[in-house]
Amino acid sequence: MKLLLVEDDLSMQITLQRTLGRQRIDVRVCGDGAEAVAMWRALEPDVVALDLSLPNLDGLQVLAQARAEGLRTPVLLLTARGTVGDRIMGLNAGADDYLPKPFDLDELEARIRALRRRSHGVMTDMGLNPQQIGGLRFEPANGAIYNRADLLELTPRELALLKALMMKPGHAVTKERLFELVFPGETEVQYEAIEVVVYRLRKKLVGTGAVLMTMRGLGYLLRPEA
Repeated sequence: MKLLLVEDDLSMQITLQRTLGRQRIDVRVCGDGAEAVAMWRALEPDVVALDLSLPNLDGLQVLAQARAEGLRTPVLLLTARGTVGDRIMGLNAGADDYLPKPFDLDELEARIRALRRRSHGVMTDMGLNPQQIGGLRFEPANGAIYNRADLLELTPRELALLKALMMKPGHAVTKERLFELVFPGETEVQYEAIEVVVYRLRKKLVGTGAVLMTMRGLGYLLRPEA
């Protein structure tokens, strides 16, 4: 896997190159926001890890320019700015995930690999092919979710929500992140609308062997039924 790391901190560059390199991730480094898009275009990486605080152009400007040029590589934002507002700005600009500093290196690797799997439409890196929780099964080939042998009938918003949770089994996904995936670009919709989708989805998950849990202060989590 090829990772483009856009980060101006030299010690961080060295640490991530060494650590991720041991996990067979080829890390290419760019420390300047003004040069990042050109390097992105030339390398065609599998994933981009992008710091928000960069010289010349900040991370949000780099991301906006890349998306405007049609570069669709999945992006993981890395930043010490961890407020909800910053996360929303990053996701609105086209980021796929967000990891505040300081972060655990194992979590960083896991998120990078998850983004690559998602973009390639396969779930093989960790033996998850297809993804399954309880009786639910996600088929990347057609984007459908099944309850054992039967296709689970879901609205587009319910499907988007359930897919997002199945991509992170056993981990809470924030309400803000789910809102961006379920209501993309719909700025007039209130955040509470995600709770309505969760309520409807819960009813459809009865009998599937999967439970949608609310984790106060963290978001929502999907796990196998006890």
